[in-house]
Amino acid sequence: MPISEYLQRLRSRVGSSLLLVPSVTGLVYDGAGRVLLVRHSNGGVWVAPGGAIDPDEPPQDAVVREVWEETGLHVEPTALCGTFSGPDFRVVYANGDECTYVMTVFECRRLGGRLRADQVETLEARFVEPSELATVELSQWAKSLLPALARRRGRAWIPPVRWHPPEEGA
Repeated sequence: MPISEYLQRLRSRVGSSLLLVPSVTGLVYDGAGRVLLVRHSNGGVWVAPGGAIDPDEPPQDAVVREVWEETGLHVEPTALCGTFSGPDFRVVYANGDECTYVMTVFECRRLGGRLRADQVETLEARFVEPSELATVELSQWAKSLLPALARRRGRAWIPPVRWHPPEEGA
């Protein structure tokens, strides 16, 4: 589903204005260590599958639902890779809606299903060697995040802190 009923209601009140949206992303690896990517219908760029968390939905349930909706794969979260946001996670959709995502990333194990793109949010789905990530047209957030996470598979990662408190007396 491209936009939840909850986000539709918010958009009816705020229009295309910037929304801060909690989201999830699933890093799914095949037996050869390749990571699952989907080509998104918004801009045609490649990302790991994921999307917005619905109200009252636990993030671990949201990642299972999102991966299923976008790829047809049933997965189980096995590790929390981290929570990420910032300028690279801002997206402007073709209709002008603007979001900044606060993204919780899970590594997931494939339990079943048949790989396919949903042809609504995702146009293609395929597994990619981590070494190939530099050659794929990734979204801005995926460029800044996926290579580091793929290198650290199974371990959390915290990017360098950029904000520091002002000096006292300043």
